Amino acid sequence: MPTDDLPETFHVTTDEQLRAVSNLTRHRIMAVLRFEPATITQIADRVGLAKGSSSYHVRLLERAGLVKVVRTRKVRGVNERYYAMAARSILLPDPGEGEPDLLMRHAVADLEAAPANSERHVRMAHLRLTDEQFAELGARLMALADEFRELSDPSLPDASLVFALFHPATGEQAAGEAQ
Repeated sequence: MPTDDLPETFHVTTDEQLRAVSNLTRHRIMAVLRFEPATITQIADRVGLAKGSSSYHVRLLERAGLVKVVRTRKVRGVNERYYAMAARSILLPDPGEGEPDLLMRHAVADLEAAPANSERHVRMAHLRLTDEQFAELGARLMALADEFRELSDPSLPDASLVFALFHPATGEQAAGEAQ
C-alpha cells in the first residue's frame, strides 16, 4: 500500500488512543508498520512476540484507529489480514507539566535495546539561544527530519531519529518540583 494514500497526520485525542500508544510493545508494532503493511505473523516475528500477543496489541491499536486492515488474502482457507498505519505520522498531545513524555521514553527504550555494536550518533548539547534562534533551529530540525523521511526506502534497515529541543526547567522551577 503506498504511503501517498495515507493522511499525513493522525492526532491522538482520546484516552483510548493515548493508552494504545503509551505501551512500548505497541510503539514497536507501529514502527514495523510505518513503511509497509504486515500480517500478525510478520509483526510477531519482527517484534519478537508470540502471535497471540501480537494479535492482542494490534487489535488494541486497530480499535483506537491507529492501524487498519489494508488488504486480506486467503491462505489455506484462512483470511490473512495485512495491517498498516492509519497515517504517515502520529501527533501526541503535549504532556502536562511534570507528566512523562511518552515519545521520549519510547525513544530511550529503543536506543537502550539497540545492539551495542551498532553505529549510533547520540549527542546532547546545551545551548543559549535567542527566541528567534530557538525557533529557527526547531524549524531546521523538523525540515531535515522531513527531508530524510521522504528519502526512506522500506527495503533498507530501520534507522530512528529522535530530537528534543526545549527550554529546561530553571533552578527555581526544579527546586519547586522537588519539594
